[in-house]
Amino acid sequence: MTDKSAEPFEFPAASWRQKLRTRVLYWYQRHSRDLPWRHDLHPYRSWVSEIMLQQTQVTTVIAYFERFMERFPDVVTLANAEQQEVLRYWEGLGYYRRARQMHAAAQVIRDQHDGDFPTDFESVLALPGVGRYTAGAILSISLNQRLPIVEANTNRLFARLLLHDDDVMSSNSQKRFWQFAEWILPRKNISDFNQALMEVGALVCTPQNPDCKVCPLKAICPTKAEQCWERIPKPKKKTKYEDLFEVSVVLRDPQSKTVLIRQCEAGERWEGLWDFPRFECSVKNPAHPTSNEISKIKDEIKNLTNYNATQLTWLTQLKHGVTKYRITLNCFEANVSQRVQAKLANLQWVHPDGLDGIPLSVAGRKLAKAIS
Repeated sequence: MTDKSAEPFEFPAASWRQKLRTRVLYWYQRHSRDLPWRHDLHPYRSWVSEIMLQQTQVTTVIAYFERFMERFPDVVTLANAEQQEVLRYWEGLGYYRRARQMHAAAQVIRDQHDGDFPTDFESVLALPGVGRYTAGAILSISLNQRLPIVEANTNRLFARLLLHDDDVMSSNSQKRFWQFAEWILPRKNISDFNQALMEVGALVCTPQNPDCKVCPLKAICPTKAEQCWERIPKPKKKTKYEDLFEVSVVLRDPQSKTVLIRQCEAGERWEGLWDFPRFECSVKNPAHPTSNEISKIKDEIKNLTNYNATQLTWLTQLKHGVTKYRITLNCFEANVSQRVQAKLANLQWVHPDGLDGIPLSVAGRKLAKAIS
């Protein structure tokens, strides 16, 4: 969809555009990857794959997509499922808001579109978690609708094809790229063409050391001619990571042989997923915590769960990254002095064998495996 408020940009000649179309399609026919969502094209399958592929590597998504489609083969099945089960099938992909929004969107389709995935741009765009790119990708790939796409791989490809040295995410850059994406669209083979652009960006026109020798567009690429890949696209600022120290506690009831888990609340990391009671806390030597550190951990457990912990012992240390944080997680276990019914709605006692069916955070899953 063209941004009517933007002034038109100047692009290369029509003959250049024809070369781009012909060469990228020819290359795609011979080099495209065999990916499961490229079979049996349907808006629902395209939607699931596009949401999963946001900020996630293709190789990671393949197995998740296949499992997800086996369990939720159509949008109504997904809409009728419990959110907890959807999150369990999503577990490990990260950015769990995507799964919650997908589940909500499926319910919108069930309730407002009679369970049929909408096929007009505005209706798809109105779904929770769907933006301009995703809506265009779903409809162009699955139904050959003549809609442009701009995403991470094509941002980079377009910047190099246009010798564009500004920040690719700036407002002006995005206006230019969306106009360019619409300008280069052919009249037919839209599905293959849009996938071809993303494929060239993913496999050939890579961020570092692009493989220009095999690129189908090398003869018409000004960045290749000037050999200025290092500055186009403009390099991103490096992320500054912040160290974070946390403690997680496996709280046990010795009599029932169950453990306590807590559901992460709105606004918390991993909202909707379950985890062992967890909080910020620095422990210098977790194998031998000081009395003050033990007291602080017990106080935090009490504040978070309303339970008193006894016999605190160290289990293991896990390190992982979340967005801008590098987290050191010291994991302990403890008993409860008196087991009563969980007083808070987001707490439940579970036998360790029962954790397999509950959606856990990544660190929570690792810890669950360590105690099983």
